[in-house]
Amino acid sequence: MNNFLRYRLNVEHPIIQAPMVGVSTPSLAAAVSNAGALGSIGVGASTAEQARSAIQATRQLTDKPFNVNLFCHQPATARPDIEAQWLEYLASRFLEFDAVPPNQLREIYPSFLQSTDMLEMLVDEKPAVVSFHFGLPQREWVAALQREGITILSCVTSVYELMQAQAVGVDAIVAQGVEAGGHRGVFEPERDDELGTLALLPQIIRKTDLPVIAAGGIMDGRGIHAMMALGASGVQMGTAFILCPESSANDQYRTNLKSEKAYNTRITSNISGRPARGLANRFYHELDVGAPPRPDYPIAYDAGKALTAAASAKGCFDFAVQWAGQGAPMARELPAEELVALLVSEWQACC
Repeated sequence: MNNFLRYRLNVEHPIIQAPMVGVSTPSLAAAVSNAGALGSIGVGASTAEQARSAIQATRQLTDKPFNVNLFCHQPATARPDIEAQWLEYLASRFLEFDAVPPNQLREIYPSFLQSTDMLEMLVDEKPAVVSFHFGLPQREWVAALQREGITILSCVTSVYELMQAQAVGVDAIVAQGVEAGGHRGVFEPERDDELGTLALLPQIIRKTDLPVIAAGGIMDGRGIHAMMALGASGVQMGTAFILCPESSANDQYRTNLKSEKAYNTRITSNISGRPARGLANRFYHELDVGAPPRPDYPIAYDAGKALTAAASAKGCFDFAVQWAGQGAPMARELPAEELVALLVSEWQACC
């Protein structure tokens, strides 16, 4: 099992760079893959043609395998009354920046569950790996991708989700603990067990014969060694790669991640309508006070992005969206190739 990435995908090192939408880029994914690990691009916020362009851009930079990640959330239910209340609640924050909230909110990220165009594009492009986040497509879609030689990964946060992933026939599991940055892959946020990686990983391994990739809070070679000692076939790391020059994190994001602010990550649904961990700011504390119900993900994200843009236009980053996991203070500012080499040397020193 510990050789899954090597023998299934010809990936030299048991490290996957997490597919962080908004941070990962073709340059980052290619650099990681060229260094002998598995790079990833996140296309959950993309149309099928945008995703095709990202895959092709990555292929121009590497001939190695890489992962393409998709969002499989349940499609949002528009609730105009709830959305109007949320916009009214946010109005005073927009006013601070001489702005007004949107007139209405949109479902800005379509789910893969609704996108036959995305499925057809993947069948056509045949990336080496496709991974699912927030849920799973139907078994027939999984089989259609596997017939093209594509390896399928599913992110899970509980044994309950593992059972569903096994039922649709995925090839491997990413077990993601609550330490992870950004949106964890929980299928149903209302029944999130919020398990940490050290508690989650052994539970998942006990219940499956599939290879299991550990994710959440892993930042260095010692963390890799610990996960492998618990039986993981490899690790997935996201926050560790944010400071790489190949990521698209902006200067302010990078500055905060290198500061004392990295010691304060929190989880909130205020930004997107779905719980996600990041560097704490006004989104995380202030918007919990007297707040009405949030619109569904990703409809609420339309408002969150608008507020971020309004504040940023006035030079204020109090509402910046800066996802990061609990290991954020350990992030290192290195080119991706150098970071992978360092992680491998640290891991091997522990063996």
